[in-house]
Amino acid sequence: MTATTAPYAATPVRASRQPSARLRAWATRAPLLPALVFMIAVTQLPFVATLVISFFDWNALYPKARHFTGLDNYHQVMTDADLRHSVWTTVLLTVTVVLVSLVLGLALALLLNHRFRGRGIVRTLLIAPFLVVPVAAALLWKHVLYNPEYGLLNGLLHYVGGPQPDWISRMPLLAVEASLVWQWTPFMMLILLAGLQSRDPEQIEAARVDGASDWQIFRHLTLPHLRRYLELGALLGSIYIVQNFDAVFTITSGGLGTANLPYTVYQSFYQAHENGLASAAGVLVVIGSIIIATFALRVVSSLFREEASRA
Repeated sequence: MTATTAPYAATPVRASRQPSARLRAWATRAPLLPALVFMIAVTQLPFVATLVISFFDWNALYPKARHFTGLDNYHQVMTDADLRHSVWTTVLLTVTVVLVSLVLGLALALLLNHRFRGRGIVRTLLIAPFLVVPVAAALLWKHVLYNPEYGLLNGLLHYVGGPQPDWISRMPLLAVEASLVWQWTPFMMLILLAGLQSRDPEQIEAARVDGASDWQIFRHLTLPHLRRYLELGALLGSIYIVQNFDAVFTITSGGLGTANLPYTVYQSFYQAHENGLASAAGVLVVIGSIIIATFALRVVSSLFREEASRA
């Protein structure tokens, strides 16, 4: 009897020495806690402070006159003519840059998806604009290309006997959009190139055997396959362009009708010293970015699910 019951008597002792599932879970998550605390302190606490300030009429030049105003700052952001124009400029700038970048990125991705001599060098050169610091890229376009006296564009026009326009003063918003398109087209190209290279080659070959032309393959196979990648590129690009400040500040300094919402926040805070109004506009920018980011995360998760189902 003792020989048979001994193993059973020792089992609870060994089980009690093993850590619980909850303890093991905390042990795996504990190394991430310092990073989580740091992220909350750096990002969330300033946002909470900005949210609180947005409910006050707070001018930095008259700190003793600040008082609680509720949603008046948000109402002013929505009704002020200049602020509403900056919102419209932000939407127009974002839509134009994202759409043009997607079209050019798709064309370049289709080009790089074919094998040819020097493809690696061409791919590196096309990626380079995305690696340039945004302020440096804006300065490059402002002085190297747009300058009416020594800029490259006017130099080429002078060579063929054309006019010598001042590009920034004649087409200010287009000048900002062109610099952003130049910088964001490589990003769209990389996303769409990854989508092209994830196509099923057997499906493409079967379509060619059945007599499908290149246009029919592109229209009925390639574009439906790239739909998620196009959505992802559009959403990620929109998140950045909505918050873009560098190009507007560097090329036009917000003048000539190019002031977007982030630049208006800058003007309200650093020039007018209206802390409450600038905070309200900043909160609206963050909310818009969060909405776009939510859709982007859904697209990314759907892409992961599709790749997992294929595997």
